[in-house]
Amino acid sequence: MLSRRRLVQGIGTGAALLGLAGCRSAVDRDKTAPAGAAGRPRRGGTLRVATLADLTPALLFTQGPMFSIHRLVFNTLTHYAPGGLDPQPELATGWQIAPDGKAITLTLREDVVFHNGRPFTAEDVVFAVQNLQNPQRSAQLRATALAVTGFDIASPHRITLRLAHPVANIFDLFEFMVISAKESVEDAVLGRNVVGTGPFVWKTWTPGTSLVLDRNPRYWVPERPYLDAVEIRVVPQPDALIASLRSGQSHLAAGLGGRDIVPLRDDKALDLREYDQGSGNIYLGVNTSVAPLDDQRVRQALSFAVDRDRIVKQALGGYGLASAAPWPKSSPVYTDADANRYPHDPARAKALLAEAGHGGGLDLPMAFLSTAPAVAQMVQFDLARVGVQTTLEPLDPAKFQARLIAQTMPALWTGTHGFASNQPATLAVSAYPFNEARNTSKFVDPAYTEIVQRAWNQTDARSAAARVAYAELSRALLDRQFIIDLAVLTNVQPATAKLRDVRQNRYNATVLDDAYLAG
Repeated sequence: MLSRRRLVQGIGTGAALLGLAGCRSAVDRDKTAPAGAAGRPRRGGTLRVATLADLTPALLFTQGPMFSIHRLVFNTLTHYAPGGLDPQPELATGWQIAPDGKAITLTLREDVVFHNGRPFTAEDVVFAVQNLQNPQRSAQLRATALAVTGFDIASPHRITLRLAHPVANIFDLFEFMVISAKESVEDAVLGRNVVGTGPFVWKTWTPGTSLVLDRNPRYWVPERPYLDAVEIRVVPQPDALIASLRSGQSHLAAGLGGRDIVPLRDDKALDLREYDQGSGNIYLGVNTSVAPLDDQRVRQALSFAVDRDRIVKQALGGYGLASAAPWPKSSPVYTDADANRYPHDPARAKALLAEAGHGGGLDLPMAFLSTAPAVAQMVQFDLARVGVQTTLEPLDPAKFQARLIAQTMPALWTGTHGFASNQPATLAVSAYPFNEARNTSKFVDPAYTEIVQRAWNQTDARSAAARVAYAELSRALLDRQFIIDLAVLTNVQPATAKLRDVRQNRYNATVLDDAYLAG
């Protein structure tokens, strides 16, 4: 039997919620309000989104850099309430976690149909898990999906997932794992047709140009969505994207960096929406199979050498948090001490390099994402000041991602990572740079593996024991420095003032269930 406390945690805010935003009021607004009434949602209209990067269908089941359609076409089993890690019902209305943490039983909604008219059932949960277990999907949460070892279906709308061990980040998996119609998934990864249960239906995709989604007339949330359609247009240049937003050709911009956003601060026609989970991190990656980077002292020296504050100010336009730790301030493991563990200290960096026998200098190759040269150039400058020379190698986004996954990065590289905004264990078992089983840095350490597994195998992610395990994980990452975090990126999404009630989930997927265009 479950304790009352665990049962309440499992059910979240109730066994039969109507809303998607974590509270009943989001769905129970006055549905008879006239269009454009003051303070009332307005029905109709097409939301026009401008994004720097096109959809990549092959990466549909990963967290990619493009404007995410994950919560437009799809739903998830649960989602976190805004501003925290409290799971809320979505396609699952309630859940019970076994006392030993090795099983979770889900009760599913009975009124949900896919865009093709087929009812959603427990079999679709089985497929969703198995889909992420498939290595061809390159899903970052594959390790967590693989922890699901079996399924017991009691009825079409009740299923138990059996787990190999307690999984502290099971609700991270549920928010990441979009529910797709299994009969259409092979077409989906080719960009032919994407079928989910979400508020919008896939209509047309013109590669490199646009994606159009229409309102789902059978959406299970009453009277949602308000919008008639969403048109996502590719605008590959930041200046052109900003011009599109300012001219009213677009309502929402995706993919802009901090420096691009700075000129928009004083534009009263625009709304800069900031989300507390951040939008990922910038970091310096270290290939520990390349000498002398196998020496922890050398890696720590590099960390002391980089001026994080200057990167935030100049490369990010102030939209970021200089931090040696990966966690945003909304993370349960964030501390100021961890964030400031490696202050800019060239003298300390030189001393560590000399202690490791490299006071005479080093010369190392460093790759960087061709679309983000500024950070790489600043890191190059800072490293040169302590005697570490670097030769920069630009990589386009596709090649960068391929080499990241294939573990073929050179000695150093700069890039971005996600997954620090959820349960801390997710970062260490899911993000390519950090994965304790197989990471881009080729870093192997049994002690690190033990620490990661302890953080991951927590029965209750909110317990005192879990907090201790997460703090130990943070210390391990800071000590070992095979990934040198530089800054947490501020998550800012510019939009016109007429666009209302947009939100994002913990994976930065835009949620438009309640969004509308004011008159």
